[in-house]
Amino acid sequence: MNSVLHKRQSSIVGLFLALSVFVLSCESSKVLVYPVDGSHWVNMKVLIEALHSKGHNITVIRSSSSLYLKEEPSLFTTITVNDGIDGIDDVGGFFVEYLSNMMKIQRGEASILTFLKVQVDFFYMISHAHYLSCNTMSKIIEDKELIKRLQDEQYDLFLTDPAMTAGVVLGRYLKLPLVLNARWITSGEGHFAIAPSPLSYIPVPGSGLSDQMTFFQRVKNSLFYAVTLFQEKFVVGPHYKALCDKYFDEDCDIVSFLQEADIWLMRLDFVFDFPRPTMPNVVYMGGFQCKPAKPLPEDLEAFVQSSGEHGFIIMSLGTLVDSLPADTADEIAAVFAKLPQKVIWRHLGPKPSTLGNNTLLVNWMPQNNLLGHSKIKAFVAHGGTNGVQEAIYHGVPVLGIPLFFDQFDNLMRIQAKGAAKILELSQLDGQTFEQMLLEVLNDDSYRTNMQRLSSLHRDQPVKPLDSAVFWIEYVMRNKGAPHLRTKAYRMPWYSYHSVDVTLFLLSTAAVLTFTTVAFIRWVCCRACGKRKVKNE
Repeated sequence: MNSVLHKRQSSIVGLFLALSVFVLSCESSKVLVYPVDGSHWVNMKVLIEALHSKGHNITVIRSSSSLYLKEEPSLFTTITVNDGIDGIDDVGGFFVEYLSNMMKIQRGEASILTFLKVQVDFFYMISHAHYLSCNTMSKIIEDKELIKRLQDEQYDLFLTDPAMTAGVVLGRYLKLPLVLNARWITSGEGHFAIAPSPLSYIPVPGSGLSDQMTFFQRVKNSLFYAVTLFQEKFVVGPHYKALCDKYFDEDCDIVSFLQEADIWLMRLDFVFDFPRPTMPNVVYMGGFQCKPAKPLPEDLEAFVQSSGEHGFIIMSLGTLVDSLPADTADEIAAVFAKLPQKVIWRHLGPKPSTLGNNTLLVNWMPQNNLLGHSKIKAFVAHGGTNGVQEAIYHGVPVLGIPLFFDQFDNLMRIQAKGAAKILELSQLDGQTFEQMLLEVLNDDSYRTNMQRLSSLHRDQPVKPLDSAVFWIEYVMRNKGAPHLRTKAYRMPWYSYHSVDVTLFLLSTAAVLTFTTVAFIRWVCCRACGKRKVKNE
């Protein structure tokens, strides 16, 4: 009887311990999020949904001029900051005009003056966007009531995207553990701020190079790196320097704030990217936003099923560009009309005059669900990170039409692996588009290579999203992760590159050499002198 009672008591104690561990592991924490709008918000929302599902309380600071970030009380609490800005000066209109001009330039239809004006306008647009971001952050920090509210909430963690780096300043101002949902920073790709990045085999974004470079390609890579330094120093950096100087007593800059982040959640992996040195506080979560496909709406499913054995193609140029110039859109529509496949095309501009019955124009498409459909044959894409990662996840070959930013580099990485073709703006006409699209559709190697990438991407012990959530919770449990951060960024550049050590050793060797030579000459001179005296 006693033994039975003892067993029951042991079982109850064991159950209590198990439940207590469960309760501790599900302890709710407070997370403050400062996101970036547009497609970056799509990524951040995935992380927010995952954290919310684990029981954490999320607060999102959003701008009143936000285009995509809407209030969702069931998912997070919103703090709206009135920045007094009506969007960013018609960003969509700027990019449509920029794209049209770049096509003319690359086709040799524009003068050098037009090229210079386009580049200056582009740098101005980037500078102005960061200026507006810093201006919004100034309004937040100077709102003493809001800052007190944020401080009183005692958040456990600050999560931000450093592509618009003002959020990092707020995290530092509030003295919260900092996690970055990152790939881009003010000076380009995030690795260049925290990890050794030899230019001999690590291509700079925008260079369009791989990790195997000839001598002249390495020269080009170095020149592109100089451009990123110029952008950081003179185009974007001054806005953040002014912000740091205004609100912090110590001599600081935005790059040092970035380097002090506890964890970098990088939106890539080495199935997609080229191998490179990394750091202990970098967590790779490439494709974390990808999910198995869900059923399509009935009308869309009926459309793709009507394609029969030929299947269907989708085309999207992302959120920044609604449509191509009208003449180019007409040429593309004419090519689509010849195909046996059905086509779903996200196109918000005027209806092309050559549109065929097999092509469906849409304002929005469930891209992930379409890419995961059994009848999908190819993806015509601009090469944004989200679309490329989803194509890899679902094993769909890509015909890429890169427009700007990182898109050419993204596409070049999968083209180097035999899973995509790149159609540059200078080549974009009906004939070339048709030729390349048919190659991607009819050459099975593209699908085979992309499916291999998909298999490699999925062959992981932990899903990327689960890994990202673990490391966010790790930082919250441990009040930061300073033990994973290198102290190298505190070193002056000459110490980091051992220039002082090299100069010291060279100087020592020079002194020893000079002393040895002088001593030998002195000995020889004395010997010669004695011999001369003896002969006399």
